[in-house]
Amino acid sequence: MNVPFKTLVIRFSSIGDIVLSTPLLRVLRAKFPEGQIDYLTKKEYGELVRTNHHLNVSHEYDPGTGFEGLRALKERLKAERYTHIIDIHNSIRSRYLRHKLGASQVYTLDKRIVERTMLVKFKKNIYKSVVSVADRYIEAASPLGLANDGRGLELHIPDEVLFGVSGRIARLKLNRFEKVLGICPGAKHATKRWPPERFAQLAVRFCREHDGAAVLFGGADDVSLCAGIAATIKAEAGSERVFDLSATLSLLETASAMQFCDVMVTNDTGLMHIAVAMNRKAVAIFGSTVKQFGFFPLSPESIVLENAGLSCRPCSHIGRAECPEKHFRCMTEISLGDASSALRSTLQARPAL
Repeated sequence: MNVPFKTLVIRFSSIGDIVLSTPLLRVLRAKFPEGQIDYLTKKEYGELVRTNHHLNVSHEYDPGTGFEGLRALKERLKAERYTHIIDIHNSIRSRYLRHKLGASQVYTLDKRIVERTMLVKFKKNIYKSVVSVADRYIEAASPLGLANDGRGLELHIPDEVLFGVSGRIARLKLNRFEKVLGICPGAKHATKRWPPERFAQLAVRFCREHDGAAVLFGGADDVSLCAGIAATIKAEAGSERVFDLSATLSLLETASAMQFCDVMVTNDTGLMHIAVAMNRKAVAIFGSTVKQFGFFPLSPESIVLENAGLSCRPCSHIGRAECPEKHFRCMTEISLGDASSALRSTLQARPAL
């Protein structure tokens, strides 16, 4: 190139989407080792990219500042004089920001809206293949000569965070147990949540089969959910075998703590992708969503549990507040036995070479 490569990657939210963008950042840096690569996201997710080794600058947008904040942000971005913009959010907000920034090349994400609509609304699967969102992000910038390097997701956690979490986990004395199960029972939308009593009973069974313990992860919205699950585990397996860390850790602290778990069980949610980025084996339980949307765990050692035979699936690409058919079979028919068997298989899986 005749001018220095200076690009802005835009992805405002959410947790999983941002983690899934990390392969794009890595291959961009490999392609342009001397270039400037910046990232724009929402303030609440900033820590996921703030210390990424492949980035120069992370810009953070605070939605609480409204349109005035957005306009001020655009002026700051305009001053950067980016040569390229990779917009992997491709929303009204991101289109406003990228308009007239002066970039010579703008690349945008193909959201497969037609395919997604046909599958959700008419249950017609016209997806040519099941492609991870991580690959779709790289595909958006394919004119730059990018290709996935196959090294998966990643998070760059500062040493002080790693040491702090290690000290905290050491006090739990998890090394007393043969195996440790990590549980992420939350999700923003109700139709993406496996019933909490199933999570609790799965943990109880795990503790008995593996002389194990369970660690619960989640955000502020998951406190009540995790407390209820923890109470059941305490009553049936013993109070010394469950540790509820919900709403006590930042995102990177959560990622660091997951390293002390032998296997994770999650819903289709952002913490699933964090677990995979930390090289944890995972059993992911999918209800109203399906793998075709691209948000499956990007790990050969992970398993997706789903009720694949239902004609009403998927009912949404992001989840719903309640089952539109009023039966919720997509989740209730995934049994405790199904999940327990999947956990055993995942534990026995050999690491991918």
